[in-house]
Amino acid sequence: MAEQNKLGTAPIGRLLASLAVPCIAAQIVNLLYNIIDRIYIGHIPEIGTAALTGVGVTFPVIMIISAFAALVGMGGAPRASIKMGQKDNDGAEKILGNCFALTVVMAIILMIVFLITGQELLMLFGASANTLPYAWSYMQIYVLGTFFVMITLGLNSFISTQGFAKISMLTVIIGAVINIVLDPVFIFVFNMGVRGAALATIISQGVSCVWVLKFLMSKRSILKIRRKNFRFQKEYLFPVIALGVSPFIMQSTESLLNICFNSSLQKYGGDMAVGAMTILSSIMQIFSLPVMGLAQGAQPIISYNYGAQNKQRVQKAFRLLFICGVTFSTVFWLINMMFPQLLVALFASTEEFKTYSMWALRIYLACGFVMGVQNSCQQTFIAIGEAKISLFLALLRKIILLIPLIYILPVFISDKVFAVFLAEPIADFLAATTTFICFRIQFRKVVAKMPDVIPNK
Repeated sequence: MAEQNKLGTAPIGRLLASLAVPCIAAQIVNLLYNIIDRIYIGHIPEIGTAALTGVGVTFPVIMIISAFAALVGMGGAPRASIKMGQKDNDGAEKILGNCFALTVVMAIILMIVFLITGQELLMLFGASANTLPYAWSYMQIYVLGTFFVMITLGLNSFISTQGFAKISMLTVIIGAVINIVLDPVFIFVFNMGVRGAALATIISQGVSCVWVLKFLMSKRSILKIRRKNFRFQKEYLFPVIALGVSPFIMQSTESLLNICFNSSLQKYGGDMAVGAMTILSSIMQIFSLPVMGLAQGAQPIISYNYGAQNKQRVQKAFRLLFICGVTFSTVFWLINMMFPQLLVALFASTEEFKTYSMWALRIYLACGFVMGVQNSCQQTFIAIGEAKISLFLALLRKIILLIPLIYILPVFISDKVFAVFLAEPIADFLAATTTFICFRIQFRKVVAKMPDVIPNK
């Protein structure tokens, strides 16, 4: 119980560091699942650019699977943490059991749907006759590991929310190391190409899945997966889904967003523009995942102390999250504006492709410095169970602003490809500003309802 107690007693700064650093490390390492694949694939002799573009087209499928995992993990973990803060560990375990059962059902359904409709979806996502064979070869194998991916991504949150950030980090590191080792072996030694990259990924996710399940069934875990909790109970499952809808939309609309970007860029700029978008989405992952790691580290602190009605610790945890998130996003933005070649060179195999992608990157990340504001405020709403406003903010940036701008701006700007890329920074700025204003108003109301003195439990 020491891990649980320190969430309510340890100094906030030290606690956030102990939880956030492993989460950030895990998020950075997690990039390797897709980034390492793309680096190796982009350098396959003769077919590298076409293969990279094809794998980029599968990104919406990967994000949809991740989104359903987030529905469970990011909807369930904060609810479980709040229950723990209220000293209701039995209720927290019921949430975990319901989330596990829901994850299994969703994984089976998604795998079947993607195997049946895969090629049609890939054409919708922006595949061309040249890139479809590579996209379908990668996707066929990847979706067979849907169960592994969803258990790993969805239930790992229940490890970190208990305060076991290092165990949660090892979930990701173990899989990533296996992926790094297997990628070149399958791609180049066995000459499997993109199929080898997909196979390496699902094997590594399978090992991570076993790690997560073993820990959550062990004596060390505060919350345990128990068969008696597998029966769906609406009083536990519905609040999880209500809160999880926000991160679900954030991730699933990434797929819709990718479709909109790829279809528009294919229309105005062809395969070169779509290939550049694959690189930009990879760099955006590098940008956003450490910020997400910070939020994941802060979430157990905020949720637990919100459940325990400790106003001061909730406020201090948010302030530290906000400062760290804004600082990181500003530094990352400056580096990419001044030295865009640093990350682009990892993926681009020709000078023409590299120059084009560097040009696109400066446009795409023009307002990247505001992402720390957006993420810290939005994730704090999720941590305290504010489902409705989290849902609105999840819809705002992508559905209300970004997707319409992708189609509206080319109507008024002569350089159509430039206009498509420009939609991103405009949406980023408007969404971050709105989120900050909403947070200032709503968070004050939430905190005002909490007692100045911690109630006795």
